Amino acid sequence: MIVGTAGHIDHGKTTLVRALTGVDTDRLPEEKARGISIELGYAYLDVSDRDERIGFIDVPGHEKLVHTMLAGASGIDFALLLVAADDGVMPQTREHLAVLSLLGLTRGAVVITKADRAEPGRVAALQEEVRALLAGTGLDAAPILAVSAPTGDGLGELRELLFAAARQLPARASPHLAARLAVDRAFSLDGVGTVVTGTLHAGEIAVGDELVIQGHRARVRSLHAQNRAVEHAQAGQRCAVALAGLAKEQAPRGQWLTAPAVALATERLDARLTLWPGEARPLRSGTRVHLHLGAQAVMASVAVLDGDAIEPGGTARVQLVCHAPVGAWRGDRLVLRDAGASRTIAGGTVLDPFAPARYRRAPERLAELTACELPTAEQRRERLMALSSLGLDLARFAQAEGLAEALDGWSLGTEARAALTTKLLTTLADFHAKSPDELGPDAARLRRLVAPRIAEALWRHLLAELRAAGHIAQRGACMHLPEHGVQLSAAEQRIAEKIAPRLAAAGAEGAWARDLAKDCAEPEPLMRATLARLARQGELHQVVKDLYCDTATMTRLAGIARRIGAEQGTVTAAAFRDATGLGRKRAIQHLEHFDRVGLLRRVGDEHRLRADSALFAESITS
Repeated sequence: MIVGTAGHIDHGKTTLVRALTGVDTDRLPEEKARGISIELGYAYLDVSDRDERIGFIDVPGHEKLVHTMLAGASGIDFALLLVAADDGVMPQTREHLAVLSLLGLTRGAVVITKADRAEPGRVAALQEEVRALLAGTGLDAAPILAVSAPTGDGLGELRELLFAAARQLPARASPHLAARLAVDRAFSLDGVGTVVTGTLHAGEIAVGDELVIQGHRARVRSLHAQNRAVEHAQAGQRCAVALAGLAKEQAPRGQWLTAPAVALATERLDARLTLWPGEARPLRSGTRVHLHLGAQAVMASVAVLDGDAIEPGGTARVQLVCHAPVGAWRGDRLVLRDAGASRTIAGGTVLDPFAPARYRRAPERLAELTACELPTAEQRRERLMALSSLGLDLARFAQAEGLAEALDGWSLGTEARAALTTKLLTTLADFHAKSPDELGPDAARLRRLVAPRIAEALWRHLLAELRAAGHIAQRGACMHLPEHGVQLSAAEQRIAEKIAPRLAAAGAEGAWARDLAKDCAEPEPLMRATLARLARQGELHQVVKDLYCDTATMTRLAGIARRIGAEQGTVTAAAFRDATGLGRKRAIQHLEHFDRVGLLRRVGDEHRLRADSALFAESITS
């Protein structure tokens, strides 16, 4: 269990932790000199009857250091809000209570410190004042204890309270979630290298694991959890992780150390937000705020999605447009402070780290956000899949959820699949009615006609399913209904028989329409019309205007492109030219043709293989 101390400056947080654990969490020289906490401090207490440790995060109380307090507060399980008997409730008492409440904490206690400095009547009155202060917060039912660190009064009762809370703490470890640690400190040790510390928010970390921080990969060299050397750590523990292959400068405080599959950084996220009841004015769209999430703090702008503003004490969905990338996963807690960083104003929960810039208030989008608030990942996935007419990107869903199991591909809900299939078949039927002399459009053109915004991988998967079920057919690159066919006239059939051996002999160099007309002693206009008809049927392939190759040749060239792509990752013109024996110009023409029909895709000066394309992989006929 992780316990966070909170409260006004000089209300005895560090002294209380030292009395409970024997550890002085003020470790910096300037902290010793000034007698106040500046950085987060850590200490540990063994649970008396269990092989378990309670970790303490001692946070600064000074107003200027509230951002440091927030960095530690996001990972705690149990809060101790301290109020000095001689001072009473102070400004940071109220703000720290707001932070704890807005972070969703419901487990905790209030400790009245320095009880030896006040009359018994003063302590009783302060307990009543604190109980009123807690009303309406997540800690409204928290016990209130009075202690004195110098005399030891009340410390035994407080320890027993903490031990009981540790025994009752629900398990945070989940095998479904990937490792995520919010880095709140980074330093170098001789003989060890870079070490980062923080609370493990989700998943597990083991020695030897490969993790990612700010795009840099590193291996876990050694590991401490709850101040003990271990082979693996789990969610809810304070960890110190020694990382091989990483410089200290590459792991600044505020960043996330994560499993590679869930590493993300977003500048736009949707969240459900609650405005603190003590705020004097509503929170309106356009307001600039300090966003605190995990151990990170960035400036952001608020866009209210439900209505025009959030009233004090009210809740609504918002979009936060961040001025720098942040790590955010669905369900993460966040806190907002005002633009001047003078007070905490709101808190909430991340709904979607991949928020759209456009149509963010559209009814369809708001329905998706409602789905994001369902209680389980399985329920959220099923509902989002049902809502998405263009399919759900499973990999991005798993990343947003922080799931340990990597999901891949796209998924369509039953209704969306049926609607898309109906539209596709109707579109093909209309195409055949309007262009009876054409076999059908290629896959890319058909996608533009049916669903131009659908992911190409999902589109090709749907086509493959419909082909396998016999609902559509494919010849060459052309898609058509099975019952549709283009009949050649007698003249066209005669020309087709004449050009077949010539195209086979021409191979990858191809044959020009005018040359074929001359060699076959046929009128050039008739030759061009026949070649175009055969290409529309998928029998031939027009590489560039008037230059044709037969299917056997294109299948061979596609096989070469696939081999190069598998071996080298990309297909360059030079590699394809050398493998085929073609000149550079003709090699480039073939690669550009493969780009157009969907075997390859152009990325800069490279051509990358579309793994989901079955073009030329085998002879596909109607």
